[in-house]
Amino acid sequence: MEIFQLVGIAFVTAIAALILKGTKPELAFAVTIAGSVILLLFVFDLLKDAVSIFGTIANVTGIDSSLVKILLKMIGIGYLVEFSAGILNDFGQSSVADKLVFCGKIIVLVLAIPIIESVLSLILRLLEIVK
Repeated sequence: MEIFQLVGIAFVTAIAALILKGTKPELAFAVTIAGSVILLLFVFDLLKDAVSIFGTIANVTGIDSSLVKILLKMIGIGYLVEFSAGILNDFGQSSVADKLVFCGKIIVLVLAIPIIESVLSLILRLLEIVK
């Protein structure tokens, strides 16, 4: 199971960072970043198949594929921002982490505009049918 590999990588990264933090803090940060990148690459490989399923769902339901792409971008941004903010918090940079989370929310809001427009136009069409 992949989860055991992920947990193992996370623990090895954390222990190595803790050991290095006392003697060479700059290396502790580098080890944390390297371990985080390895975790992300591992998960991205697992997600390739799942993303293709969203394309199939869009084709079957008739949803515009650009809307599905926007939703996937929004989800990806949310996870990436949360992951990155966690690393920043681990290194005592909570102020920067908070600003990163705020910027991520703004980006998601901007990306949501076409989806909101699509939903509103659907509501308008339904209201016209009812009249």
